[in-house]
This record gives sequence, structure tokens and C-alpha cells, in this order.
Amino acid sequence: MVIKNLDDLRRLREETKQELEGRHGGETQIIVGMGTCGIAAGAREVMTAILSELAKRNLRVTVLQTGCIGMCQREPLVDVVRPGEKRITYGNVKPGDVPRIISEHVVNGRIVEELVVGKIG
Repeated sequence: MVIKNLDDLRRLREETKQELEGRHGGETQIIVGMGTCGIAAGAREVMTAILSELAKRNLRVTVLQTGCIGMCQREPLVDVVRPGEKRITYGNVKPGDVPRIISEHVVNGRIVEELVVGKIG
């Protein structure tokens, strides 16, 4: 598609947004930074805790792995993206923080502010 004006750009934005929502069914996404810095800081254990907590609560959430998110000093990093809301990045996440993040943010929509290191959107 050739973008010739602002309306074309808006149309492309809407089409792309719908396509991305369709990929994950409009579900909440949890993204875990699994670069070498994240793994060294405990991201595998955090990922295991996330998967366990979601299974225990029987929640339908898309869990994704990514490489380095870019804030190595704040690893392990976990992003939570609820449909239509800002992407929230939690830093220095420990497996013990996971039940609270799932309960408060994923289930009830309340951000766990003291663990937040970034907000996008």
C-alpha cells in the first residue's frame, strides 16, 4: 500500500491494529525478557512462576518471550499488555512478585506501581 495522505495512514494504522489484535484474540499479553541478561538475572524462574500462576488460576493469557528489552540493570523484566491499555514494564521481578502482578494487574487492572520501570502507549 502506498501512503499518499493522512487518511491512508489512518486506514493502514487501523488495519494493522485489527490484525495484531486478531493474532492474540484481544487477550492480555505477558512478555518476558529472555535475553542473556534476563536469564542471568532469573527470568527463567520468573517465566516458570508466571506459567504456573496462570495455570493455577485457569487464565487465558498470551505469554511471549523476547530478547533483551534494553534495561539490563532492571532485569528480569516483564511487560503486561491488557487490550486497549498502556504496555507496563515491571523490573527486578522476582518469582514471589508474580502472584501479585497476576492478581492485581492482569485480573483486576490495577498496576503494581512500586515495580513499574516503564509505561508505553
